Amino acid sequence: MRKFTQSLIAIIISLIFGALILWLMGKDPVTAYTDLLRGSGLMEKVRYSGRQNMFTDFMSFIDAMTPMIFASLAVALALKGGFFNIGVSGQMLFAGFCAHMAAMILPSKIAVVIVGLIAGALIGALIGWLKYRFNVNEVVSSIMMNSILMYLITFYINTFYINPVSRQSKSIISAARLTLSGFRWEGLKIDIALAFPLAVATALFLHWFIERTTYGYEIKASGLSPNAAYYAGMNVNRTALMTMTLSGALAGLAGVSYFCGYLAAIQPGVVPSMGFDAIAVSLLGGNNPVGCVLASFLITVISKGSVYMSSRQNIDMEIASLIAAFILTFAACSSLLGRRRK
Repeated sequence: MRKFTQSLIAIIISLIFGALILWLMGKDPVTAYTDLLRGSGLMEKVRYSGRQNMFTDFMSFIDAMTPMIFASLAVALALKGGFFNIGVSGQMLFAGFCAHMAAMILPSKIAVVIVGLIAGALIGALIGWLKYRFNVNEVVSSIMMNSILMYLITFYINTFYINPVSRQSKSIISAARLTLSGFRWEGLKIDIALAFPLAVATALFLHWFIERTTYGYEIKASGLSPNAAYYAGMNVNRTALMTMTLSGALAGLAGVSYFCGYLAAIQPGVVPSMGFDAIAVSLLGGNNPVGCVLASFLITVISKGSVYMSSRQNIDMEIASLIAAFILTFAACSSLLGRRRK
């Protein structure tokens, strides 16, 4: 409850700062924030194009939020175990790439999810093994892994798997895509995120796993004090490996829901920024799985609604990014805010 209060205070202060900036620019903060909600499908827009309405915008919003939930869960679990998994972006990219390759052999949504989960888990396990076997700091190894995977995958895409028109990878086959794009219903064209129920179920399961199981207790104990966990009879090395493996698996699910769902292709030479944003989202959610879902909702509102707010208010899209940066910065300083509040 204390962390929830601190996050709420951070959000309120950030919105006040954002409103002040908008006011100094000569804009109405209430109208601007309303346009953020309209752009995310949480409020009705002034007008819509053909076969679109508030519901279609909201479904697109859910589609964008799904990989963020998985990515923030990956960061939160690693932090619970005392690890800073800054390599979520690379694990997402590798999982998405492997899922694309698997879809060419077996065009199945279930196969895509399984392959992506395993691919992410393998990279996470490698980082965890380097940590406990050679004491390689996970921040260093995961950052290096981001670059290694990006360049290897970029080489393969540019050489064998490039779309000459879009200059991205070839699009994943529709039978294996985790988003039903342009689904016709009642005269509307809807993007349905098939992985969203899995994301919510995973968050609930992870909360139960951490709080109610022996393995979850060992992860928390090892994260708080590895020496104390060792003297209590816990296998700290095994727990470290398990933690990073599970974190990588969650990042893999983020990768397939992003590259095989929200996006249908992979842009060579780029790692998804979502993996880095997920660090701040996890902090905003108090490293709690349920809190990660709520924080992902808020940050996705800002990112998805920024385009509409920018066009309606005639301001740069970076203003929305600035508001999000305020929120995440104050969330990272939540401990200080808590002490000031007391």
